[in-house]
Amino acid sequence: MSAKGEERLSAAAKDGDDDDPPFLSSRALEALREFLSEQQGSAREEEEDGDGGSEEVRLLAEDWRLSQFWYDRETAATVAEEIRGLCAFTSSAVACVACPTIYVYLKKIDPTIPVQLLEYDKRFEQYGSDFTFYDYNQPEELPSTLKHAYKVVVADPPYLSKECLEKIAQTISFLVHPKKPYILLLTGEVQQERAAELLDVYPCGFRPQHSNKLGNEFRLYTNYDPGGRLGGWKQSG
Repeated sequence: MSAKGEERLSAAAKDGDDDDPPFLSSRALEALREFLSEQQGSAREEEEDGDGGSEEVRLLAEDWRLSQFWYDRETAATVAEEIRGLCAFTSSAVACVACPTIYVYLKKIDPTIPVQLLEYDKRFEQYGSDFTFYDYNQPEELPSTLKHAYKVVVADPPYLSKECLEKIAQTISFLVHPKKPYILLLTGEVQQERAAELLDVYPCGFRPQHSNKLGNEFRLYTNYDPGGRLGGWKQSG
């Protein structure tokens, strides 16, 4: 990134060092948008220079008994690219709650990004120290080292129930840094009002899709305005 861009981000970061809710000032938001635009432009150039971006990512087979339905390539790559930009902007590690597809694509895009996968399926222990066993029924039974350690958290509740989302929200609250965290939530459209109540997140225009088509419409919710990315933002209430 250019020195000028670094200066913009530094100034914006100083403006944002307070205890306000996790929404950016107009100055910081503009800096974030410009920064992510530069990041995404660089990513496109990297893909054009090599063939890595065209390769399929190898995933474990879905276990429907665990309500596992992987996102398709476009969805996983789009969300992973957004998270990569947020990580670069915040210099933060990422917590992936019950979303192994996003974890895998993130590590493909940039293996150096520190990512923690919280997942019930112990097949993912193959990822070594990146894996933490997680049961959403025990939302805060996690290592103390994870508490308030992440400025970027992405979650994909395994079920479309009120109880499941409430417990996932508890987990997110446990994980997120107290100052201006970035939350991305992938869940059904039917959860829109409840997601806003629990996490203050709102739907983006981008529509997530699964490799095996599901009957329920899914949405990507965020607690920040992504600007022109992710199809815009539809805050309400």
